[in-house]
Amino acid sequence: MDISYPPETETFRAEVKAFLAGILPPDWKGIGALDEEAARAFAGDWRRRLVERGYLSLTWPERYGGRGLSKLHQVVLMEELALAGVPFGVPQDTFGVKMLANTLLRWGTEEQKSHFLPRILSGEDTWCQGYSEPDAGSDLASLKTRAARDGEDWVIDGQKVWTSGAHHSDWIFVLARTDREASKHRGISFLLVPLDQPGVEVRPFRMMSGQLHFNEVFFDGARTRADLVVGGVDNGWTVAQSLLGVERGEEAATNPILFRAEVERLVELARLHGKDQDPVIRQRIAWCWSKVEIMRCLGYRILTGWLKGAEPGPESSIAKLYWSEYHTEVTDLAMDIMGLHGQVPAGRPPLRTYRADDPGAANSSASWSTTYLIARSGTIYAGTSQIQRNILAEKVLGLPREPRVNAG
Repeated sequence: MDISYPPETETFRAEVKAFLAGILPPDWKGIGALDEEAARAFAGDWRRRLVERGYLSLTWPERYGGRGLSKLHQVVLMEELALAGVPFGVPQDTFGVKMLANTLLRWGTEEQKSHFLPRILSGEDTWCQGYSEPDAGSDLASLKTRAARDGEDWVIDGQKVWTSGAHHSDWIFVLARTDREASKHRGISFLLVPLDQPGVEVRPFRMMSGQLHFNEVFFDGARTRADLVVGGVDNGWTVAQSLLGVERGEEAATNPILFRAEVERLVELARLHGKDQDPVIRQRIAWCWSKVEIMRCLGYRILTGWLKGAEPGPESSIAKLYWSEYHTEVTDLAMDIMGLHGQVPAGRPPLRTYRADDPGAANSSASWSTTYLIARSGTIYAGTSQIQRNILAEKVLGLPREPRVNAG
């Protein structure tokens, strides 16, 4: 594990700090301190500033609108944005900028990169991810959505589920089976599909937190051009696996910052409710603090491998299992501190629909109780805790594979 930063990245860190100091007001507490409408307005304007500075496309080649800097520069940027309590673009940029753009840079044709990258950067095209299906979530390779060639088009039939932000998106990148005779990890292609067309229906889910974030997406004869396959026909599984590693380094650097800010807010919550001298509450807060420190060290270890170009390994499963299970415990504690106040949500709920509330958020019962509900989903999305434990049991401990009902 190497937690040092070379001089050139520290110079860049000083640049980012100066940029933030020149724009954010002296009394800035974080985007979480704004109400919902003001936060949305801020995020849109903030995205424009990041684009102008070249921060939203920091590691892209200059010919596509980037600055051509390293992954470590990207980590430094994400650290400083998290510490300042400002977002990296808007929520759908997770799929367009972070996921798809990096996938196109590695696997896309020159035509695909030249067309889509500028539109992703400008915000003209917004994207969502079409991976999970009702019977293919953690076992994604069992997907049944299919695409068949029809002249100059692919015709797509099937269903995707838990599709974040589809109701706000223009395009979806879809894993579809293009060779039904191949074994289940083969014969899958990675397709770029427009959502605004006949044959596509998007149905939002209302979550138990009251928010609209996930969707079902139905394809019934939907079409996309034949040249909108990324990485080659029947090579979608390889492309999909590379996409899953995109956020690995950034999350390893920023998760500990966000969760540390949450614990500090938890300490203040205990003071507000007169629980800061309760020995049991104090012990549980100390446990949370120690877990975040362990998360920080684990993050450095993951970050070191990621910067060396290592492919995602078991440590990614450790990190996902660790933070998601931890977050259920810290939000349980918040609810215990608030007592009956937590049963009557008041104030602004969190703007985020995953992980912690934004830095600067008030210690409102609505913030904590909604985050408590969101934390439960963290043990399911991006790979359930059960699947992560299976991966660690088989790949790290060498235990026998869990019996599979369908071997494909």
